[in-house]
Parts: sequence; structure tokens; C-alpha cells
Amino acid sequence: MPATLLTDTHREVQALAHEFAQAEIAPHAAAWNEAHAIPLEVLRKMGELGLLAVVVPEDLGGAGLDATSLCLVVEEIARADAGTSTAVAVQNGLVASPLLRAGNREQQAAWLPRLATGEIFGAYALTEPDAGSDTAALRTSATERDGGWSISGAKQWITNGGFAELYVLFARTGGPGARGVSAFLAERGPGFEVGPEIPKMGLHTSSTVGLSFDGLQVPAGNMLGNPGEGLKLALATLDGGRITIAAQACGIAQAAVDVAIDYAGTRVAFGGPIARFQGIQFPLADVAAKLDAARLLTRHAAALRDAGEPHGLAGAKAKLFASSVAVQAADMAVQTLGGYGYSAEYPAERYYRDAKITEIYEGTSEIQRLVIARGLLGDSAR
Repeated sequence: MPATLLTDTHREVQALAHEFAQAEIAPHAAAWNEAHAIPLEVLRKMGELGLLAVVVPEDLGGAGLDATSLCLVVEEIARADAGTSTAVAVQNGLVASPLLRAGNREQQAAWLPRLATGEIFGAYALTEPDAGSDTAALRTSATERDGGWSISGAKQWITNGGFAELYVLFARTGGPGARGVSAFLAERGPGFEVGPEIPKMGLHTSSTVGLSFDGLQVPAGNMLGNPGEGLKLALATLDGGRITIAAQACGIAQAAVDVAIDYAGTRVAFGGPIARFQGIQFPLADVAAKLDAARLLTRHAAALRDAGEPHGLAGAKAKLFASSVAVQAADMAVQTLGGYGYSAEYPAERYYRDAKITEIYEGTSEIQRLVIARGLLGDSAR
């Protein structure tokens, strides 16, 4: 499939996600954000529609679709509310994806159908207070004990962490460096503490917490993949996750364009709508052109993933560009609305706050540039 084209199935999925988002999310997004509320019941409704397990095979409870479909879903949800789309992206891309990649059949059968329906929610526990971009520096340790593993340490900035029941948890089982890290499927229990919600500039409908472990017991059968290959799994998961974040950025940018168009067409100044002024038209036109380019980059990366082709470099380019477009679009919307753009009475200021995170999580823009540069320059860049 050419990366720029959508199939009939893709368009059907896009329409389903759009209709759901506009009916079930958009009318409530402002109130949820003001209350810092996590719309769990709405997320479970998405599970009924297959939107929480887009790429999971049908025999494991999912929709059996592809990465392009997931991008379309995340973009439409983000267009209505970025925070809600974050939970969808994590459930699909950071929890179901590594289970599909590295889980054995027993693990997949035990967890994926429940994740698909929203019976349970998952989180991805990689980042630590002193190990963000430098993932190989993580310190959380897993020690063999009583036929299983005893895990101690701490995690930070864990999305969905406040309400998740299943955690894809990365811990050190060997020596220093990347080869000493393994992945586990962890549940709450004695020795597992969930910290308070971390106050954030944006994404007020998304849960973000720290986690701490003090002798958490994890059964031997809950190791995900092979010992010492956890960081390899983590980075492969992020390669796909970056594509989904690019889609989220496109959704935020589209929401910003929508509110700017609506306001410019109805706001009257100097004897007519402000839409007739080039000072309004040109910034909007620039953002609209860049948004189309961001979508093409995102869908190209997703198409490569669907085809089983290397997609890490394409995903980094998509996330780098789309996140920048989201920030530019949000800024344009605030400027178009003027004083109203700065007021919480209109959603432009929420888009402004939400857009920034797309340049930070799942690899900062600086990390994306590093990935791209190394892809271009090879060993000479190391």
C-alpha cells in the first residue's frame, strides 16, 4: 500500500473513531480537564469498539488491524482530547505491542483479551528519576528468589500508572549496561507503591505517577521475552510508539486549526470577519501545509511498520516534525484568538499546553535528531 493512501478499512476505522470522539469525548473534554478527571468509563467504551487493541489479532480479542489504523484512531481521539488519546496510545502501543512481540502464547492469552476490552489497563514502566533518555542507566533491580523475582527500585513519569493493573516493567537482572536489563509483566501487590498524581502543565485527563518497589514478588513465568533482552524490547516498542505520538501530535494540531478557522470566520473586527486579513490567513495556511506533511510522514512510518520494514528512522522523523507542527499550530490558534486564546474559556490554551509534551515523551526532539543523524552518518556519528 502506498504510504500516502488509505484503504476502505482505514477510512471506516477513521470514521468510527471520529464519530465516537466527537460524540463521547469532545463535549466533555473541557470539564474533564478542569477537574483533572480520567474518563475510565469512556475508555472502556472504546474497548467495546476495539479501539484499545487495534493491532491485536482477533483470536486474542483485538480488532486485528494495522499500525496505520492505530494512527488514525489516536489522531481522532487526540483531536477531541489529547489526554484521553494518551491512554489509548499506551494501551495499544506500549503494553499490547511488547506483549505481541515478546510474550509467549500463555502470557498473550492471559492478558491481551482483558486489555482489549478495557477490563484492565496497562502501563509501561521504563523511565526512572535518573534514567530518562539514558535508558541503559536504569537501576531498578530484579533478583531471583523463591522461584521468581524480587524487584526493588523506582520509576518516574509513568503514564496510566495511577489506574493500571498490569505494568510492563524493566529491571536489571545482570551487570551494567544495556545487556543487563530484562522485561517483566508486573501486577500490584506487597512491595508495590503507586505515588500521587504528578501535577502537569497539560494532559490533565492523563494519569502520570511515580512507582516504587521494595521486594515486589514477580513469578518466574512473568518475564517478558528472554533474560537480558529487555532494553532491546523497550527500544523496539518505542520505535512504534513514536509513530503513535506523531499521530497524537497531528490530532492536537488539527484541533488547533479547527478552533482558529471557526473563530476567524465569526470574529468581527474593523467592519468584517478577521478571516479576511492576511495576518490571520498566512499563519493558518503555513500550519495547514505543515500538518499535511506531518500526516504523510506519520503514515509513511506506519506503512513501513505494517510492511515489516525498518521504521525506526521514519518514526523519529515523523515524531520530530509532527510534534513541532503541533506546537506551532497551538501557538497559531492562541494568537488568532488573541485574548480569548489566552483564556480557559476557549480550548486554544489547552491545545497550547497539551502540544508541548509531544516534543518530550517517548524520546525528546533532541533524541529524535540523534536517531536521525546516526541513521544518516552511521558509525562516524558515534
